[in-house]
Amino acid sequence: MKKLNVGCGTDIRPGWINMDIAQLDGVDVIHDINLLPLPFENESIDEILCQDILEHIEYPPVLKELHRILKKGGIITIRVPHFTSKNNYIDPTHKRLFSIRTFDFFTKDSFMGRNYYYDFAFSEIVSRKLTFQKGILFFFNYGVELIFGNRITILDFYEGSFLSRLFPGENIIIKLKK
Repeated sequence: MKKLNVGCGTDIRPGWINMDIAQLDGVDVIHDINLLPLPFENESIDEILCQDILEHIEYPPVLKELHRILKKGGIITIRVPHFTSKNNYIDPTHKRLFSIRTFDFFTKDSFMGRNYYYDFAFSEIVSRKLTFQKGILFFFNYGVELIFGNRITILDFYEGSFLSRLFPGENIIIKLKK
């Protein structure tokens, strides 16, 4: 199985092709994600990990390119900050905000009914989860995450109500299948 860790930084994963713009120890492929096409053949990758990258770039063309190199039936796992995350505003390199429904626009027959926006589509969302900041000062978020973490109807209510401001999210973790 060929696995690609996009924008790996120092998160070097054994058994994966680790790709980053920086020439760091353990990086296998040095490439700027903004320069398309990526240096991989069509449908050559079984699994893609894309953590903390898409918020920094104009992501629809990159997502299309990742779709191109992913094998049919392959999975891409994406982690991005939720639109209520304080990390969106701390990092001046963040350009985009994400909702729990953002990636529905990139799936076939999405609930949004806007498949015509893009000329590619993943077959389905395998899973989605909203995480919350944890720690001694945020001990209550362990319970909040259990309540809101991965049920789409509850997450829709959460994002559309005062609850998302009372309990800001941290990251969205979503798995898309080609």
